Amino acid sequence: MANFGSSVFFRLTVGGDDLGAFHTCAGLGARVEMEEYAEGGNNGFTWQLPSRITWSNITLTRPLTPDTTKVATWLEQIIRQVERKDGEIVALEPNLTPIARWQVLGIVPVNWQGPSFDPSRSEAAVETLEIAHQGLRAS
Repeated sequence: MANFGSSVFFRLTVGGDDLGAFHTCAGLGARVEMEEYAEGGNNGFTWQLPSRITWSNITLTRPLTPDTTKVATWLEQIIRQVERKDGEIVALEPNLTPIARWQVLGIVPVNWQGPSFDPSRSEAAVETLEIAHQGLRAS
């Protein structure tokens, strides 16, 4: 039986810095905008021409772990000087063997939401990191 991707572990590196493992990853996607062009004299046909590609933001979440400090350190560096860096997202099997890899080009952080602590609720403290980028390449 072939291995399949698990939505349990995803590892993120940016500019060579390992930001740790995440439990969810959403937004690995692209959209090609289409322009329609109606050619004169042919009312039954419209050209659909691809124009630009847009990349959706990627959102990664995980419970609070010691890796949370890695994200905080990365954000401190970005605050001083915003610089796009390439990175990689790796989908991992439960035994941490890589299944698939995506090169993520020109990463910048969009939003980081730290964990909320509420003693009246017995839930895991979760952090969320949202990144924007300039493109993906499967590798």
